Amino acid sequence: MSIFSYNGAAIVAMAGKECVAIGSDLRFGVQLQTMTCDTPKVYKIHDKLYLGLSGLQTDATTLHQKLMFRHNLYKLREERDMKPSTFGNMLSNALYERRFGPYFAAPVVAGLEPDGTPFLCGMDTIGAIESSKDFMLTGTSPESLYGMCESMWRPDMDPDELFETVAQCLMSGCDRDALAGWGAIIHVITKDQVITRTLKTRMD
Repeated sequence: MSIFSYNGAAIVAMAGKECVAIGSDLRFGVQLQTMTCDTPKVYKIHDKLYLGLSGLQTDATTLHQKLMFRHNLYKLREERDMKPSTFGNMLSNALYERRFGPYFAAPVVAGLEPDGTPFLCGMDTIGAIESSKDFMLTGTSPESLYGMCESMWRPDMDPDELFETVAQCLMSGCDRDALAGWGAIIHVITKDQVITRTLKTRMD
């Protein structure tokens, strides 16, 4: 079994019209043994920026703490929050620094730029960045998630449509993966607010 599928995860980020959504499952397991079902893999950096980390949960937690440290230093120096595009480049740089002993975590960055444009990007363990205009995903069930997202995504969705689409993609993708699921949480980021909803899914 790959170290990336040791704990299991499913993370989906999707762009709408001046809004963006990111969601993850809630399962935390050790291989096929489920430990808890209250472990989200999406972390808040600030109100307009969220980070999803799949892979080894210990490395994901460490990486999140290091990124929060860097973001707080930036905020102290610049007196403003980091833009999602800037954060993506900083994260890529942080991962590339550790390329000979990488963190076993695959990140997805989702946020709104200051002008309201959705920003999505993902990268591998050594920081090779890839941005997207529609959706970005990571985790242990990419095949089923890609199929659902490609068939259900459409441009210029409003926040309610975006939530419904991400919820259906995440639940359907997790149903086909034994290492992810057991509940889900979705954050919809708009210009004015962040809407967070928890989903009940199959618990088997």
